[in-house]
Amino acid sequence: MFITFLSDFGLKDDLVGTCHGVMKRIAPEAQIIDITHGIPPQAVLQGALVLANTIGYMPVGVHLAVVDPGVGGPRRPLALRDAENRLYVGPDNGLLIPAASRAGVVAARELANPAYALEFISRTFHGRDLFSPAAAHLAAGVALEELGPPLDPDGLVSLDVPKPALADGSAVARILYVDSFGNIMLNLTRDDVEQIGIVSGTRLELELAGERYYAIMARTFADARPGDVILYEDSYRNISIAISGGSAARMLHATPGQQVRIAPVV
Repeated sequence: MFITFLSDFGLKDDLVGTCHGVMKRIAPEAQIIDITHGIPPQAVLQGALVLANTIGYMPVGVHLAVVDPGVGGPRRPLALRDAENRLYVGPDNGLLIPAASRAGVVAARELANPAYALEFISRTFHGRDLFSPAAAHLAAGVALEELGPPLDPDGLVSLDVPKPALADGSAVARILYVDSFGNIMLNLTRDDVEQIGIVSGTRLELELAGERYYAIMARTFADARPGDVILYEDSYRNISIAISGGSAARMLHATPGQQVRIAPVV
Protein backbone atom coordinates (compact mmCIF):
# COMPACT_ATOMS: atom_id res chain seq x y z
CA MET A 1 0.00 0.00 0.00
CA PHE A 2 1.15 3.53 -0.77
CA ILE A 3 0.91 6.53 1.53
CA THR A 4 1.36 9.95 -0.04
CA PHE A 5 2.31 12.80 2.28
CA LEU A 6 1.89 16.55 1.83
CA SER A 7 2.46 19.21 4.49
CA ASP A 8 3.69 22.69 5.34
CA PHE A 9 6.32 21.25 7.71
CA GLY A 10 9.37 22.08 5.62
CA LEU A 11 12.52 19.98 5.83
CA LYS A 12 14.67 21.92 8.32
CA ASP A 13 13.09 20.41 11.41
CA ASP A 14 12.35 16.86 12.52
CA LEU A 15 8.61 16.93 11.81
CA VAL A 16 8.54 15.05 8.49
CA GLY A 17 11.03 12.42 9.60
CA THR A 18 9.15 11.79 12.83
CA CYS A 19 5.88 11.28 10.94
CA HIS A 20 7.65 8.86 8.60
CA GLY A 21 8.93 6.94 11.62
CA VAL A 22 5.47 6.71 13.19
CA MET A 23 3.97 5.39 9.97
CA LYS A 24 6.73 2.86 9.36
CA ARG A 25 6.46 1.46 12.89
CA ILE A 26 2.76 0.76 12.30
CA ALA A 27 2.91 -0.20 8.62
CA PRO A 28 6.51 -1.19 7.81
CA GLU A 29 5.55 -2.47 4.35
CA ALA A 30 3.93 0.80 3.28
CA GLN A 31 5.71 2.88 0.67
CA ILE A 32 5.63 6.59 1.47
CA ILE A 33 5.69 9.16 -1.34
CA ASP A 34 6.41 12.73 -0.27
CA ILE A 35 4.45 15.02 -2.59
CA THR A 36 5.88 18.15 -0.96
CA HIS A 37 6.54 19.64 2.46
CA GLY A 38 7.09 23.09 1.02
CA ILE A 39 3.55 24.43 1.25
CA PRO A 40 3.82 27.92 2.80
CA PRO A 41 3.09 27.78 6.54
CA GLN A 42 -0.65 27.59 7.29
CA ALA A 43 -1.56 28.09 3.59
CA VAL A 44 -4.54 25.73 3.47
CA LEU A 45 -5.77 26.84 0.04
CA GLN A 46 -2.35 26.40 -1.55
CA GLY A 47 -2.01 22.97 0.03
CA ALA A 48 -5.45 21.95 -1.20
CA LEU A 49 -4.66 23.08 -4.75
CA VAL A 50 -1.35 21.20 -4.84
CA LEU A 51 -3.01 18.05 -3.51
CA ALA A 52 -5.82 18.31 -6.06
CA ASN A 53 -3.38 18.95 -8.91
CA THR A 54 -1.14 16.00 -8.08
CA ILE A 55 -3.57 13.35 -6.84
CA GLY A 56 -4.31 11.99 -10.30
CA TYR A 57 -0.61 11.17 -10.77
CA MET A 58 -0.42 9.22 -7.51
CA PRO A 59 -1.15 5.51 -7.06
CA VAL A 60 -4.42 4.70 -5.34
CA GLY A 61 -3.70 4.48 -1.64
CA VAL A 62 -3.81 6.59 1.52
CA HIS A 63 -3.27 10.31 1.04
CA LEU A 64 -2.08 12.12 4.17
CA ALA A 65 -2.15 15.92 4.11
CA VAL A 66 -1.38 18.22 7.03
CA VAL A 67 -1.69 21.98 6.72
CA ASP A 68 -3.39 22.65 10.00
CA PRO A 69 -3.44 26.15 11.46
CA GLY A 70 -6.38 25.11 13.66
CA VAL A 71 -4.53 22.26 15.36
CA GLY A 72 -5.67 21.86 18.96
CA GLY A 73 -8.86 23.83 18.28
CA PRO A 74 -12.41 22.79 17.45
CA ARG A 75 -11.68 21.62 13.88
CA ARG A 76 -12.26 17.88 13.46
CA PRO A 77 -9.64 15.32 12.41
CA LEU A 78 -11.01 13.11 9.69
CA ALA A 79 -10.54 10.38 7.12
CA LEU A 80 -12.39 10.17 3.80
CA ARG A 81 -12.96 7.65 1.03
CA ASP A 82 -13.64 8.71 -2.54
CA ALA A 83 -15.32 6.85 -5.39
CA GLU A 84 -11.91 5.65 -6.68
CA ASN A 85 -11.31 3.97 -3.29
CA ARG A 86 -8.63 6.49 -2.36
CA LEU A 87 -8.42 7.27 1.37
CA TYR A 88 -7.58 10.74 2.68
CA VAL A 89 -6.45 11.70 6.18
CA GLY A 90 -6.12 15.23 7.54
CA PRO A 91 -7.90 18.13 9.22
CA ASP A 92 -11.46 19.17 8.44
CA ASN A 93 -10.47 22.62 7.18
CA GLY A 94 -11.06 22.14 3.46
CA LEU A 95 -7.56 20.83 2.72
CA LEU A 96 -8.70 17.40 1.50
CA ILE A 97 -11.92 18.34 -0.27
CA PRO A 98 -10.76 19.60 -3.72
CA ALA A 99 -8.73 16.41 -4.24
CA ALA A 100 -11.34 14.02 -2.85
CA SER A 101 -14.15 15.75 -4.77
CA ARG A 102 -12.57 14.88 -8.11
CA ALA A 103 -14.13 11.43 -7.86
CA GLY A 104 -16.65 12.29 -5.14
CA VAL A 105 -16.54 11.70 -1.39
CA VAL A 106 -18.47 8.54 -0.54
CA ALA A 107 -17.66 8.16 3.18
CA ALA A 108 -16.21 10.25 5.99
CA ARG A 109 -15.21 9.40 9.56
CA GLU A 110 -14.02 11.49 12.46
CA LEU A 111 -10.74 10.22 13.93
CA ALA A 112 -11.95 9.37 17.43
CA ASN A 113 -10.89 5.79 18.14
CA PRO A 114 -7.85 5.92 20.47
CA ALA A 115 -6.77 2.47 19.27
CA TYR A 116 -5.56 4.09 16.05
CA ALA A 117 -3.71 7.08 17.52
CA LEU A 118 -0.59 7.40 19.62
CA GLU A 119 -1.10 7.03 23.35
CA PHE A 120 -0.16 10.68 23.97
CA ILE A 121 -1.75 13.24 21.64
CA SER A 122 -0.12 16.64 21.87
CA ARG A 123 -2.11 19.82 21.35
CA THR A 124 0.23 21.04 18.61
CA PHE A 125 1.41 18.02 16.60
CA HIS A 126 -1.58 16.05 15.39
CA GLY A 127 0.42 15.23 12.27
CA ARG A 128 2.55 12.89 14.36
CA ASP A 129 0.12 11.75 17.03
CA LEU A 130 -3.19 11.42 15.18
CA PHE A 131 -2.97 11.75 11.40
CA SER A 132 0.16 9.65 10.75
CA PRO A 133 -1.07 6.71 12.87
CA ALA A 134 -4.49 6.79 11.20
CA ALA A 135 -2.92 6.85 7.72
CA ALA A 136 -0.61 3.96 8.61
CA HIS A 137 -3.39 1.83 10.09
CA LEU A 138 -5.47 2.37 6.94
CA ALA A 139 -2.48 1.36 4.82
CA ALA A 140 -2.10 -1.77 6.98
CA GLY A 141 -5.67 -2.80 6.22
CA VAL A 142 -7.78 -1.31 9.03
CA ALA A 143 -11.25 -0.43 7.75
CA LEU A 144 -12.15 3.24 7.53
CA GLU A 145 -15.23 2.52 9.64
CA GLU A 146 -13.03 1.50 12.59
CA LEU A 147 -11.51 4.96 12.98
CA GLY A 148 -14.50 6.73 14.45
CA PRO A 149 -18.09 7.87 13.99
CA PRO A 150 -19.50 8.72 10.56
CA LEU A 151 -19.66 12.29 9.28
CA ASP A 152 -21.98 13.73 6.66
CA PRO A 153 -19.77 14.51 3.62
CA ASP A 154 -22.00 17.49 2.86
CA GLY A 155 -21.17 18.94 6.28
CA LEU A 156 -17.40 18.98 5.83
CA VAL A 157 -15.59 22.30 5.64
CA SER A 158 -14.98 23.46 2.07
CA LEU A 159 -12.77 26.18 0.66
CA ASP A 160 -13.86 29.25 -1.24
CA VAL A 161 -11.73 29.16 -4.38
CA PRO A 162 -12.16 32.59 -5.99
CA LYS A 163 -13.62 32.81 -9.48
CA PRO A 164 -12.22 35.14 -12.14
CA ALA A 165 -14.26 38.02 -13.52
CA LEU A 166 -14.41 38.06 -17.34
CA ALA A 167 -15.87 41.17 -18.95
CA ASP A 168 -15.20 43.79 -21.62
CA GLY A 169 -12.35 41.80 -23.16
CA SER A 170 -10.36 41.57 -19.92
CA ALA A 171 -9.98 39.24 -16.95
CA VAL A 172 -9.64 40.04 -13.28
CA ALA A 173 -7.95 37.07 -11.65
CA ARG A 174 -6.50 36.14 -8.27
CA ILE A 175 -3.08 34.73 -7.50
CA LEU A 176 -3.58 31.27 -6.00
CA TYR A 177 -0.03 30.03 -5.59
CA VAL A 178 3.59 31.00 -6.17
CA ASP A 179 6.05 28.16 -6.75
CA SER A 180 9.73 28.02 -5.85
CA PHE A 181 10.72 29.28 -9.31
CA GLY A 182 8.61 32.42 -8.85
CA ASN A 183 5.91 31.32 -11.29
CA ILE A 184 2.48 32.69 -10.41
CA MET A 185 -0.58 30.41 -10.72
CA LEU A 186 -3.87 32.20 -11.37
CA ASN A 187 -7.49 31.11 -11.02
CA LEU A 188 -7.77 31.10 -14.82
CA THR A 189 -8.00 28.35 -17.41
CA ARG A 190 -7.28 28.35 -21.13
CA ASP A 191 -11.02 28.50 -21.79
CA ASP A 192 -11.22 31.68 -19.71
CA VAL A 193 -8.50 33.51 -21.62
CA GLU A 194 -9.71 32.31 -25.02
CA GLN A 195 -13.17 33.62 -24.11
CA ILE A 196 -11.72 37.15 -24.00
CA GLY A 197 -9.67 36.68 -27.15
CA ILE A 198 -6.26 35.80 -25.67
CA VAL A 199 -4.39 33.17 -27.68
CA SER A 200 -0.73 32.33 -28.19
CA GLY A 201 1.11 35.44 -29.37
CA THR A 202 -1.38 37.95 -27.95
CA ARG A 203 0.33 40.96 -26.39
CA LEU A 204 -1.06 41.80 -22.97
CA GLU A 205 -1.10 44.38 -20.23
CA LEU A 206 -1.04 43.17 -16.63
CA GLU A 207 -2.06 45.39 -13.74
CA LEU A 208 -0.95 44.27 -10.28
CA ALA A 209 -0.89 46.35 -7.08
CA GLY A 210 -1.25 49.56 -9.06
CA GLU A 211 1.65 48.79 -11.42
CA ARG A 212 1.35 47.89 -15.10
CA TYR A 213 3.49 45.43 -17.04
CA TYR A 214 3.57 44.25 -20.63
CA ALA A 215 3.44 40.51 -21.29
CA ILE A 216 2.77 38.02 -24.05
CA MET A 217 0.70 34.84 -24.19
CA ALA A 218 3.13 32.01 -24.92
CA ARG A 219 3.07 28.24 -25.30
CA THR A 220 6.45 27.65 -23.66
CA PHE A 221 9.27 29.61 -22.03
CA ALA A 222 11.24 29.21 -25.25
CA ASP A 223 8.67 31.31 -27.11
CA ALA A 224 9.80 34.42 -25.20
CA ARG A 225 13.05 36.32 -24.91
CA PRO A 226 14.94 36.18 -21.59
CA GLY A 227 13.34 38.68 -19.23
CA ASP A 228 9.97 38.77 -21.00
CA VAL A 229 6.84 38.40 -18.84
CA ILE A 230 4.63 35.64 -20.22
CA LEU A 231 1.25 34.04 -19.59
CA TYR A 232 1.19 30.31 -20.29
CA GLU A 233 -0.81 27.17 -19.58
CA ASP A 234 1.09 25.29 -16.91
CA SER A 235 1.44 21.54 -16.43
CA TYR A 236 -1.81 21.40 -14.43
CA ARG A 237 -3.74 23.34 -17.11
CA ASN A 238 -3.95 26.54 -15.11
CA ILE A 239 -2.91 29.89 -16.55
CA SER A 240 0.25 31.16 -14.87
CA ILE A 241 2.56 34.17 -15.11
CA ALA A 242 6.30 33.67 -15.49
CA ILE A 243 9.42 35.47 -16.59
CA SER A 244 11.60 33.71 -19.10
CA GLY A 245 14.79 33.00 -17.18
CA GLY A 246 13.70 34.79 -13.99
CA SER A 247 11.24 35.04 -11.09
CA ALA A 248 7.92 36.67 -11.93
CA ALA A 249 6.91 36.79 -8.26
CA ARG A 250 10.02 38.73 -7.31
CA MET A 251 9.81 41.18 -10.20
CA LEU A 252 6.07 41.79 -9.83
CA HIS A 253 6.14 41.69 -5.97
CA ALA A 254 3.39 39.09 -6.18
CA THR A 255 1.85 37.15 -3.29
CA PRO A 256 -1.13 34.75 -3.08
CA GLY A 257 -4.47 36.50 -2.87
CA GLN A 258 -3.53 39.55 -4.91
CA GLN A 259 -5.70 40.64 -7.80
CA VAL A 260 -4.36 40.78 -11.35
CA ARG A 261 -6.10 42.47 -14.28
CA ILE A 262 -5.22 41.06 -17.69
CA ALA A 263 -6.21 42.66 -20.99
CA PRO A 264 -5.02 42.41 -24.60
CA VAL A 265 -3.07 45.39 -25.86
CA VAL A 266 -5.09 47.09 -28.60
